[in-house]
Amino acid sequence: MLGASTSPGLSAPAEVFRDPWGIPHVRAASRSDLYFSQGYVHAQDRLWQMDSGRRRAEGRWAERVGPSGLATDALARRVGVARASQRDYEAIRPESRAMLDAYAAGVNAYLAKSHPLPREYALHGGAPETWLPWHSIAVMRMRGYLMGSVWFKLWRAAALPIVGPEGIAALRYDDGGVDRICIPPGTDAKRLAADLAQLAPAVAALAEMGASDATGGGSNNWAIAPGRTSTGRPLLAGDPHRLFEMPGMYAQLHIACPDFDAIGLSVPGVPGFPHFAHNGHVAWCVTHAFVDIHDLFVERFFDDGATYEFRGARCPTTRRSETIAVRGGPSVTVEIVETHHGPVVAGDPAVGPAITLRSVQFAETDLSFDCLDPMLTARHVDSLFEATRGWGLIDHNLVAADTTGRFGHLVRGIVPQRPAANGWLPVPGWSGDHEWSAAIPWERMPKVYDPARGFIVTANNRVVADGGPDYLCTDCHPPYRARRIETLLEAMPRAAPQDMASIHADTLSPNGLAFRALMTEASPSTPEAQRIADLIAHWDGHMNAGSEAAAAYAATRWALADLVVETSGLGASASNPGLQVPPAVVPVNQIWWALPDLIRRNDVSLLGGSDWPTRLTRALEDVAHEVSGKTWGDLHRAKLAHPLSPIFPHAAAELDPAGLALGGDNDCVLANGSYPATGFAASYGAVARYVYDVGNWDECAWIVVGGASGDPASPHYADQHPIWARTELVPMLYDWQQLARVARRTTIEP
Repeated sequence: MLGASTSPGLSAPAEVFRDPWGIPHVRAASRSDLYFSQGYVHAQDRLWQMDSGRRRAEGRWAERVGPSGLATDALARRVGVARASQRDYEAIRPESRAMLDAYAAGVNAYLAKSHPLPREYALHGGAPETWLPWHSIAVMRMRGYLMGSVWFKLWRAAALPIVGPEGIAALRYDDGGVDRICIPPGTDAKRLAADLAQLAPAVAALAEMGASDATGGGSNNWAIAPGRTSTGRPLLAGDPHRLFEMPGMYAQLHIACPDFDAIGLSVPGVPGFPHFAHNGHVAWCVTHAFVDIHDLFVERFFDDGATYEFRGARCPTTRRSETIAVRGGPSVTVEIVETHHGPVVAGDPAVGPAITLRSVQFAETDLSFDCLDPMLTARHVDSLFEATRGWGLIDHNLVAADTTGRFGHLVRGIVPQRPAANGWLPVPGWSGDHEWSAAIPWERMPKVYDPARGFIVTANNRVVADGGPDYLCTDCHPPYRARRIETLLEAMPRAAPQDMASIHADTLSPNGLAFRALMTEASPSTPEAQRIADLIAHWDGHMNAGSEAAAAYAATRWALADLVVETSGLGASASNPGLQVPPAVVPVNQIWWALPDLIRRNDVSLLGGSDWPTRLTRALEDVAHEVSGKTWGDLHRAKLAHPLSPIFPHAAAELDPAGLALGGDNDCVLANGSYPATGFAASYGAVARYVYDVGNWDECAWIVVGGASGDPASPHYADQHPIWARTELVPMLYDWQQLARVARRTTIEP
């Protein structure tokens, strides 16, 4: 034993083994002791990250970062993240509250000791506060905060005055010509187009919004049946895609007590494993399902926002004010106005119409935390799926496999029943025609077990075909990653665990190949632009870090998206109040995703009277000197960004590890994606990767984008990044005897 710490709240000593990567493996005498110990270890490794997540949820981020945090604080106050989390804590089962109470006690036991505070506190001042049990719900809520449909609806609403009702259908993400759907596996379906007659009330409602204002961004997973693997056991693998924020979103962790022995990717601040883990019997993982769980309503307000219209009557709004403290400046008071739909998130009800938000994440009591403990004791896929009944904080494709050889896919989430017209735009709130009714019953949520083809793939593609009995979604990611993973799996009749890393690392860009075919239509007027066109024309379509052609393609596609924004006038939409809702919607990013479909259909409606060859030629000429002689890796390095770096630039070198050159892009299975605001740098992608050899738990492997520690001074802050950048994995150590041989052991004493 190399160290010990005493803490009230434990009934018996808990052991903590730190493996060579600094990953904690925690063993305790009871469930309660284990959740206490998980809270203790999370605070030990990720205290500032936990504290910052809680503050963002409470709308107190500006206390740490100054005026730059005001917009996000105001939104958190308006939607009531903290109030909803306190409500949910009171509503969950006593056993679930006991879990959160024990976890909070462990966090506070760590805080009670005289440990040095993380470096971040020296930058912004202050100290961590007592951790309350509901803080864990708030932190978990923020991890899926407003993901999905709300941004697509705000984008189309802002674009509507510019492109008209007929043009908004072209502003969806590309469908690849025809969507690949998850359930039934291996099938295609055509998307339903916008029904303009059905959308007419929403268009008219948004016209009212415009009259009052004269100034007028994914993941992969897959499961393989025993009959298609070299081991005769199921394989489960994948990679969650999020921003490359430091410290990383997930913390690798192993927790064991007499009731279960589970290992996976934990969320700092949250007990158990909501998303990725195995417990020795069943392994599970998720991707975002892009199910529509947020609705926007255009409301008619009167009496300076004191009343609003609903079904011909005047109803009183709910109003309150909250004060936000701001580091280095005066406090700011935010007025919050709510209708029965939800809070105003865009527009000014004192002036005229405004937009309210109704979201599953806040509107009604959520019981997701009742799922966490039962998931840890599930023994097979069926009982795991049953354990997640009632999960609603964010929608997921939950994919699982067990030691009996069974595997399956469940769309996990709470989805209200309402008209499909709600999915396109903010809808009129006064009519009563777009109200929610009861949630889609759990029994009707899409699910599949042991499909005949022998594998399941989800990659944020459409979960089921449109037109079924239940409306699930309007927007989703293109099907390219899903199709590519299917192709790679079909070529592996006896897939081995080590083959999974080659899928993680795949850089083929189907859209790159489509752009390659367009090069014959361009007519560059300069030798350098012609050279760029020739590079793309003779390219193999792989977004490899060492490829000049990949760099040329990426730069040309972004330049073409910029030109479409310019010629269409969509750049003016950036000033629309709806696009200012943090983190804001950037028009060129939306157009980047829509380009392949526009080009495929030769839709020139956004080109201002021009055509695609002319615009492509201009794009090539615009980027020729910028990318000449550069490889994709020269331009495309991981941007590992700590949220305090922009606020304290003198500390950026300490907080932001140097990111390595990467392949892949937004379309590839290796989804190292870029945003216009950060240029060609890779801003998001796989924050973790994992391979579960189901039943042979000592042969599983994983990796995170940074490291196990949240302390910039720790050797484990970013030590996994070079391995991650090579798309390699490290062992997921599970056997306690092996851990005793290779790990550093400490104890937490009662």
